[in-house]
Amino acid sequence: MRWSDLLRMSAGSLKRRKLRAFLTILGVVIGTASIVVMISLGLGLQQSMYEQMELDGGTTGLTVTGKSGDGMMYSYSTDAGGEEESSKYITDDTIEEIKALEHVKSADPVLNFSALALKGKYEGYLQLYGMTLEAMESLNLELEPGGRLPDPDSPELELVFGNMVLVDFYEKGTGSGYWDTGELPDIDLQNDKLFVILDQDSYYQTQSTPEMGAEGGAEGGENTVRTPKKYVLGACGVIAGGPDTYNTNSYNVLCDIYKLKEYLQKEFRGRAIPGQPTTQSGKPYSQFVYSSASVQADDMENVEELAQTIRSLGYDVYTNVEYINGMKKTLGMVQAVLGGIGAVSLLVAAIGIANTMMMAIYERTKEIGVMKVIGCSLKNIRQLFLLEAAFIGFIGGVAGNVLSLIISAVINVLIPGESLWGTEGNISYIPIWLMLASMGFAVLVGMAAGYFPAVRAMKLSPLAAIRNE
Repeated sequence: MRWSDLLRMSAGSLKRRKLRAFLTILGVVIGTASIVVMISLGLGLQQSMYEQMELDGGTTGLTVTGKSGDGMMYSYSTDAGGEEESSKYITDDTIEEIKALEHVKSADPVLNFSALALKGKYEGYLQLYGMTLEAMESLNLELEPGGRLPDPDSPELELVFGNMVLVDFYEKGTGSGYWDTGELPDIDLQNDKLFVILDQDSYYQTQSTPEMGAEGGAEGGENTVRTPKKYVLGACGVIAGGPDTYNTNSYNVLCDIYKLKEYLQKEFRGRAIPGQPTTQSGKPYSQFVYSSASVQADDMENVEELAQTIRSLGYDVYTNVEYINGMKKTLGMVQAVLGGIGAVSLLVAAIGIANTMMMAIYERTKEIGVMKVIGCSLKNIRQLFLLEAAFIGFIGGVAGNVLSLIISAVINVLIPGESLWGTEGNISYIPIWLMLASMGFAVLVGMAAGYFPAVRAMKLSPLAAIRNE
């Protein structure tokens, strides 16, 4: 018997029992859609993670940290050595040392500093991140229309505000802010100028002791309170997004690192800059110390080797690859659990297929006997029933994927990714390979469920089958 004959007979058998075939296929549709949608939730989280990694240096990025100024250690917990403390500071010499290493594409210093911003009745804390222009360009920041990155040659410190910076501002008198009222402060970061105070200690001392002068204070100078300078600074750009759109730099304020360094050295002339190391006598350290170094490897394959080399120099290293590998294990378990939940539905559908095929054998016993008497081989009979089961699985798999795409689209429209994962992106993500795999799996499940009925059909006695009414 030719394959075309087997296909025609299988399709014809399903058409004759439309209602039963429809209900059986419906079970496969629900089972396939359940598996695809469940797995798509895990893939959506994974996709969001990858997108965030691209904004944070990509898979070739490394973050190098050392001792902080107050004697504490910057440390990241990693499988490759996060338990060891850094023994050196990140200085200009460190940057040059790292740049000279093999497989290093670029190395740039990063300086983190907390400042106070004032605007009318509002005040808030700014997390300033000083970076080189090249390092900021590698972040692929999406800015609001009209925005740009800081100009290193600008005489003023230009700022790029994160889209969620304003949620940390509050009214001076009441202390109420966005998290209390649900309303953002009446501040236009793109156009308004802010008073930025770098020396917060001196500012709060002047607030508690207003009777003391700028440099005078009490007689003898023991209780001298410095009046900090209020720098009038504006934005050159604002990161795109609303107060609920989180990304890696949502709460940060980016600026040129060398201009920030210049401002700090001017503000704290003769004194130790907060966060900078000091000698035993309390004097500033001889070299300026950065918070970390942002390093890019020439290829992802060389990231781990480069990380080990930098660790051997006495620094701590955190890589996005290590984070991704750790997250892959977690996401793999999440996807396995979600897929297992969906597989229960497909298992029920497989039982339905087996039941349908068994009923078909009982109803077509005489037909099977006639086929054997006229010379149809046992192999052809088995193929006939397996093809019917495969048809059920294939049609159910295709329809199940269409249903899963609709459900995925509805989920992504009704539930933004930021509200669940805390990152941008879709909650549900269905790649092509998942659709093809689910259809193939549905066909295999159908054939597996139809195997034993097919074997039973092969074993029917021709004479007994013909006599069956």
